[in-house]
Amino acid sequence: MDSHTITIKPRSNPLAIDFAELWRYRELFFIFAWRDIKVRYKQTFLGAAWAIFQPLISTFIFTVFFGRLAKIPSGVLPYSLFVLCGLVFWNFFSGAVTHASNSLIENENIVKKVYFPRLVLPLSSLITNFIDFGISLVMMLIFSFVLGFIPSLMFIPILILGILIASIGAGGLGLFLSAFNVKYRDVRYILPFFIQTMLFLTPVIYPTSIVSNTNKYIMAINPMTGVIEAIRVTVAGTGNIDWLLLGLSALSAIIFFIIGLIYFRQTEAFFADIV
Repeated sequence: MDSHTITIKPRSNPLAIDFAELWRYRELFFIFAWRDIKVRYKQTFLGAAWAIFQPLISTFIFTVFFGRLAKIPSGVLPYSLFVLCGLVFWNFFSGAVTHASNSLIENENIVKKVYFPRLVLPLSSLITNFIDFGISLVMMLIFSFVLGFIPSLMFIPILILGILIASIGAGGLGLFLSAFNVKYRDVRYILPFFIQTMLFLTPVIYPTSIVSNTNKYIMAINPMTGVIEAIRVTVAGTGNIDWLLLGLSALSAIIFFIIGLIYFRQTEAFFADIV
């Protein structure tokens, strides 16, 4: 009788992603995503309409206090549309980070009992936010048309690039914070404050033109800085995209993802023991 020896050893490369294994668990990926979507909208009064009301209410508040009272410049765009362009992408990014960060804790019973690639949980949680993002994006475009602003031909490629940058950046932060949250439960309490602080460090309510060039490129450490600024240029239909700013934001998103993946891989083996 032939004898077989199975050797179990840790991955030598923390950046290695077993795509074959992830593909085998693709159905689980979509099950988690669909479950999150149903839970999010089940027994809610507004349902998916909240994706419209939330940015609209925030836009109204910011327009009154920062546009009319503080007189923050918004270039050729009306301040309401200026803020809305930023909020649509910021809400997607912040929501994705928040849901990914809590994904392991919210599914601790499954993590303890069943084996599956743990990457599935934080990454599948990103899908839920695409629903809200799509609804908010359509609403933003309608609002833009009503105000007489037709996005330029660069809108579609910048939109796709912006979604990629936001997803990669949010995925990286989500991986890091979800793994960190398993060991230190303070994350769920600190995260809302962190997200709120980051809103004011992101050019959502103000343009980067009011800060110095040095500070502007330091702000590009935030992946959403270049994305929001580029989207505004394409919606306005005039001006030039700051490709250096957008490139730095893309690089920052990739670095976030690499750091998050490394930390997630290094702590993954202990999830079931300490979750």
